[in-house]
Amino acid sequence: MSGVAVENNGFSSLPVLSGQSLHSYLNAVHQIPKLTRSEESILFERFQNHQDLDAARRLVLAHLRYVVYIARGYAGYGLPLEDLIQQGNLGLMQSVKKFEPGRKLRLITFAVHWIKAEIHEYILKNWKLVKVATTKAQRKLFFNLRKNKRAEGQIEGREVVRIAQLLDVSEADVVEMDQRLRARDSAFEQRDEDDLGAPESYLQSETAGPCELVEQAQEAVARSEQLAEALEALDARSLRIVQSRWLGEEKTALKTLAEEFGISIERVRQLEGQALKKLQGFVTS
Repeated sequence: MSGVAVENNGFSSLPVLSGQSLHSYLNAVHQIPKLTRSEESILFERFQNHQDLDAARRLVLAHLRYVVYIARGYAGYGLPLEDLIQQGNLGLMQSVKKFEPGRKLRLITFAVHWIKAEIHEYILKNWKLVKVATTKAQRKLFFNLRKNKRAEGQIEGREVVRIAQLLDVSEADVVEMDQRLRARDSAFEQRDEDDLGAPESYLQSETAGPCELVEQAQEAVARSEQLAEALEALDARSLRIVQSRWLGEEKTALKTLAEEFGISIERVRQLEGQALKKLQGFVTS
């Protein structure tokens, strides 16, 4: 697990995000085998009856992929995905400690509540900070606007122009930051069912119950694993073309790949089409 640190807080050798290791972490957790119901039961028996921490570690490791899936559902806050995953992992560990095998549930069905609870608490603590200043100009205004205002209340007209020139930012940024600083904090949770403006009502869907959420997560993981297996079936040149054209942050031009392989642009286009057709057939079969 290159690039992935290890944490020991009762569960030894658990992967932990550190620095710029998100990509390595995601690869690592998707390589950890899933557990069957029987394997899960045996591990819980070892953990709860014999205080076997290695069994607890295996239970947590096998469910880290689901934490990633749930954490991505809260991306609308602008908080780092790494932080959301780490908080979700804390909830997963708590669920392993508190799980009761006699309830005949799979661990993930029970763990969803604990994972989301930890993520919710983290968002509540960081919501105001995230929303107030997100650009360089906004951060400059955040720390300097109040001390440069000549009067309380909303600023407008010449005052906006004066502060914009003084701090070397746009007038629009001055007005926006003034509104943010004068606004009250938004509550994360809904006060009643008609309070649709609360972030809870639109940043994370609560319409699906735990079973539906687990099913969606399992389907997403299965599709990811199918795609990885399908990519392994491609030859090196086709794999390079697909990764460059469809799996990178920026789409590589056909001309660039043609020059790299010493073939025509049309030939690259043909290889790309053949590879995508092969992947589609592999994944849907």
